[in-house]
Amino acid sequence: MLKLDNKFLEDLGLGELPEEQRRPFLQHIYEELELRVGTKLSDGMNDLQLQEFEAIIDRKDGAVDNWLNKYVPDYRQDTGFTRLQEVAKLEADDPNIKAEFAATKWLEINRPDYKDVVAQVLDDLKQELATNRDIILSQD
Repeated sequence: MLKLDNKFLEDLGLGELPEEQRRPFLQHIYEELELRVGTKLSDGMNDLQLQEFEAIIDRKDGAVDNWLNKYVPDYRQDTGFTRLQEVAKLEADDPNIKAEFAATKWLEINRPDYKDVVAQVLDDLKQELATNRDIILSQD
């Protein structure tokens, strides 16, 4: 699991970043990673797939439950769901846990390479940050 924290910054040589800039910078990295992963994952998807995934992510009325009922009706017994539930410490009916599971399962089915995509995009972003370390640290 990806942890964007002080260790992450230190590993990139950005341990000298002022404390008051760390949280906003880590938030920016997270948002940039999310954008780049989303862009990369959407390559090769058709309009129907994009609309379906967007409805799940945006939690449009009934989209999560409808998708789960159609594709993973026994999701409560799925080991991925139970692990996610344990980690999040949420009830099985919690809409957040269901939406997170549905999005993950959707990716497993429609983009089975999504973990590789995330890893590659993260590696590229880390390289970019490390290359620009001096510029990042010199900005006030």
